[in-house]
Amino acid sequence: MFRTMMKSKLHRATVTEANLNYVGSITIDEDLMELADIWANEKVQIVNNNNGQRLETYVIPGKRGSGVICLNGAAARHVQPGDLVIIISYGMMTEEEARKNKPKVVILDASNQPVKTMTEEKHATIL
Repeated sequence: MFRTMMKSKLHRATVTEANLNYVGSITIDEDLMELADIWANEKVQIVNNNNGQRLETYVIPGKRGSGVICLNGAAARHVQPGDLVIIISYGMMTEEEARKNKPKVVILDASNQPVKTMTEEKHATIL
């Protein structure tokens, strides 16, 4: 059996842009993508702390060091610049892999600069 487990997340990212007139997706600073082990075109879930909206989309790399977090296309209707979001990536894992999974968490400041990187072992615990 496979389980869908949290692989990594960018916690408390600040939305810098919302571009309705784009094909779709979320643009993320490529440095942040690397820190959180999120790949281009990877499916992610976006959780908006300001309004409770949850949505799924795919990632496109943004300019390194820019701090960009831009929701594009229809997703732009669910955020406003300045909103705080959590960007979560998941992985399909065997039960053995899931037991060993230690999700990577990157906590960001108001300028989308990393302030702490850690693993959340408690999320990987399977009883």
